[in-house]
Amino acid sequence: MRRLHVDLGERSYPIIIGEGIRERMPEFLAEHRIHPNHKLLIVSDASVAKFHLQPLVDALHGAAYDVTSHVVPSGEQSKSLDHLEQIVTTALEAGLNRHSVIIALGGGVVGDLAGFAAASYMRGIRFVQMPTTILAHDSSVGGKVGVNHRLAKNIIGAFHQPEFVCFDTAMLATLPEREIRAGLSEVIKHGLIWDESFVAWCEDHVEQLLSLESEAIAHALYEGCKVKAEVVSQDEREGGLRMILNLGHTIGHALEAVSSYHELEHGEAISIGMVGSAKLAIRLGYDPLIYTTTKRVLQAFGLPIRIPAHYDRDRIMSAMMHDKKFKDGKMVFVVPVAIGKVEIRHDIEAAWIEEIIEELKQEA
Repeated sequence: MRRLHVDLGERSYPIIIGEGIRERMPEFLAEHRIHPNHKLLIVSDASVAKFHLQPLVDALHGAAYDVTSHVVPSGEQSKSLDHLEQIVTTALEAGLNRHSVIIALGGGVVGDLAGFAAASYMRGIRFVQMPTTILAHDSSVGGKVGVNHRLAKNIIGAFHQPEFVCFDTAMLATLPEREIRAGLSEVIKHGLIWDESFVAWCEDHVEQLLSLESEAIAHALYEGCKVKAEVVSQDEREGGLRMILNLGHTIGHALEAVSSYHELEHGEAISIGMVGSAKLAIRLGYDPLIYTTTKRVLQAFGLPIRIPAHYDRDRIMSAMMHDKKFKDGKMVFVVPVAIGKVEIRHDIEAAWIEEIIEELKQEA
């Protein structure tokens, strides 16, 4: 079992990573002064619940916890105000109060949705992240929670830190291959923004990571979470440094919105977005090796690097204009200036991005 620490003063919390640690949840809850007299609400989705909900409920019942469950449909469409209201209804019917705790058992959608429910219910109650996907190693850390609007992703939300993050790597075994690849996109992202040697390590361990070899995936998650924890500890509310975590997300989020969150996995959209950011780096005069390395590593993991031909450029640009990173007529982009180093640019012309979008539709 590996532990990391997110240092946020009185809001600090651990990230616990290990194989088969789900059954130890009562122990971890007790460590954080969450006892059987505190009602628990587990929020999960249909795909995750099928494999992992009942074993968690059984472990908690075995320690005399009062547990209620709420299961939402799988997919990005559940990150909505409608489903938020349904969770609040379940919480009220179960008698949750200010001392109760919500447990987010699932991927990034469940973590964001359940976390926002915790942030807003009775003006804020405690919650715990139990990520079940590789992708959620990113979203489960840092306290950014929220839901989508039909015009923009994550536009309705809050900062609400979890009590702790419990990452049982054994639960990854039920992931479809496509989700494994998509999740590793964000792992690679953490290397691209922070640690060149980790990018090289990922490229050297493609087969082990795709096959979820225990030691390799635990190391990758630890390193990815370590970057996220370090950045969040320095900039909790995205006042500056934390924006570097958005590498690939300005284009990626727009692609998701254009597809109504149906066609591309989040990690796939971010993969395309990171190639676009690397293209932007060349336009700004940085080393072309940034682009060739980024593209090569993502392709090694079977991730997409091209915008689907039927995606309309004007709709993609419109989605970006609704993004939180569009300010004063200029686009804000995270631009790689080397492998393992990025900068935040506030002076990006929309016309440049239009051209890059067209290039990404022709990418080979």
